[in-house]
Amino acid sequence: MTEPADVRPATSADAAALAELERESNLLALAHVFPADDHPFPTTEVEDRWRRVLAEPGVTVEVVDGSGGELLAFVAYDERVLRHLGVHPTRWRRGWGRALVERAVSHMGPQPRLWCLVDNAGARSLYERLGWRPTGREQPAEWPPHPAEIEYVRNEPDGPLTTSVQ
Repeated sequence: MTEPADVRPATSADAAALAELERESNLLALAHVFPADDHPFPTTEVEDRWRRVLAEPGVTVEVVDGSGGELLAFVAYDERVLRHLGVHPTRWRRGWGRALVERAVSHMGPQPRLWCLVDNAGARSLYERLGWRPTGREQPAEWPPHPAEIEYVRNEPDGPLTTSVQ
């Protein structure tokens, strides 16, 4: 298992590369949720979202660069919510997702939360292996066809599962 070595803060100049990495990952991992023929990846909208996230106070976005200058992984979080996680498909199953989640959690407050597509079995498996538990809350995803997302919370070891939102 190889963990990403050089994690750096993302800048506004990374918005297009973040959208592209998200597209590459989603086309493989989520093709069953967002069939490309019916729901083409919304590149412009995702890039715009990244610009907003990168400019939002209190949000940290970190990336891992490849040797050719391309982005290989990203994590975005604030004090309470793990907002985005992505790893290039060529780096899947090497511990990068785990390492980036743990890095984010180490900077977050108690009982961090995240939202994950119900039908994203790979991501849900990762989060559950790392101690995250579903709260039972669901909401529609941002992008058409708006599949269901489920909320997860990560409690302190031996802490109670709390589903209230503060």
